[in-house]
Amino acid sequence: MTFSLGIVGAGQFSGRFAALFHAHPGVGDVHVTDVLPERAERLVAAHGLAGTFPSYAAMLRSPAVDAVAVFTQRWTHGPLVMQGLNAGKHVFSAVPMAVTAEEVAAIVATVRATGLTYMMGETSHYHPATVLARARIAEGAFGRVFYAEGDYVHDMDLGFYDAYRYSGGENWRATASYPPLLYPTHSVGGVLGAWRTHAVSVSAIGVRDEGGDGVFDRSVSMFDNDVSNATALFEVAGGGSFRTNEFRRVGYPAYLRESRFRFFGTEASMEQLATVALWQDRGGVEDITELLEPKRAVAPDDPSLASLAPELRAAFTSGSAPVHDRSRLPREFDHLPNGHEGSHHFLVDDFVTAVTGRTLPPVNAWVAARYTLPGIVAHESARQGGVRLEIPDFGDAPAA
Repeated sequence: MTFSLGIVGAGQFSGRFAALFHAHPGVGDVHVTDVLPERAERLVAAHGLAGTFPSYAAMLRSPAVDAVAVFTQRWTHGPLVMQGLNAGKHVFSAVPMAVTAEEVAAIVATVRATGLTYMMGETSHYHPATVLARARIAEGAFGRVFYAEGDYVHDMDLGFYDAYRYSGGENWRATASYPPLLYPTHSVGGVLGAWRTHAVSVSAIGVRDEGGDGVFDRSVSMFDNDVSNATALFEVAGGGSFRTNEFRRVGYPAYLRESRFRFFGTEASMEQLATVALWQDRGGVEDITELLEPKRAVAPDDPSLASLAPELRAAFTSGSAPVHDRSRLPREFDHLPNGHEGSHHFLVDDFVTAVTGRTLPPVNAWVAARYTLPGIVAHESARQGGVRLEIPDFGDAPAA
């Protein structure tokens, strides 16, 4: 059984996934739509896809499309996902799930009512550190986990200016001011993707930007935002806490590792930095760097990456790490570009498997809500000077 897919948004990120969806044996025709038709046409030509649609509405009306993959500006995902679900399409969505609690609630309710497949494409769920921590937590190696940390540290100078100019056009500064805590899943998802709990409250602090370049300027920002760096401390169900950092002005080599994670338990701990990772217990320290290191699948100067800023190319060239189990992936992926620490292949395969097998994907609507809502509430906490706020929860996914 195969299904047809419509890609919504033909920007720099969606092109990497178009090649994977097109190659997957579970996917038939792949179509594209974009508000800039020439971008959709270029993507179709580059990968030999089935064709374009003049609009998202036209794509949703077509019986030739069974599912959609949303790769648009991050604050647009919620409404576009709802339109897809209401049109009877399965939906894969780039992160974040949505930018308000109301949008998140609507998606969860609609997925529950329709039985359609929804998956959020959170890369950190598949990061090597998350994969290893998830396995060792499951086997009890940490003892009781009581604290964790997740960082998404990506300085504006390392490719973000070019990316926002590409996606935002003449008004790019207004969109580049996107609040860091409303893009929380690369830090939260790596923590909760391993530690099977959820956040119940948060206190957050934002740092007002002093870059002086018109980005993160409230008079320019379409989000009324002047914060470029933010830190949140979360309480979790069952006892314990985790802290996340979302930094956009930081002296750190994001091209080496954007997201990094640490877990502390009563029997052992694990810590990851830019170039080293350690497993520690009372007996000593084990260097696990090689176990978590993806092997490069594509060279940074590969012609397929020509449209990307050099500082962003590392995120699209990684292969798989030794902790990744590639045995379930289609062999068609063996020599195709991967990215974001080996996550892209697994993201695509999990969505396709869920649609064709009518099973819940790992980052389903309920999990996606738990990865997204903490940041939405943390953003509000920071705007209120760090007041501690409760985080709503929609529970676990219903049993199959």
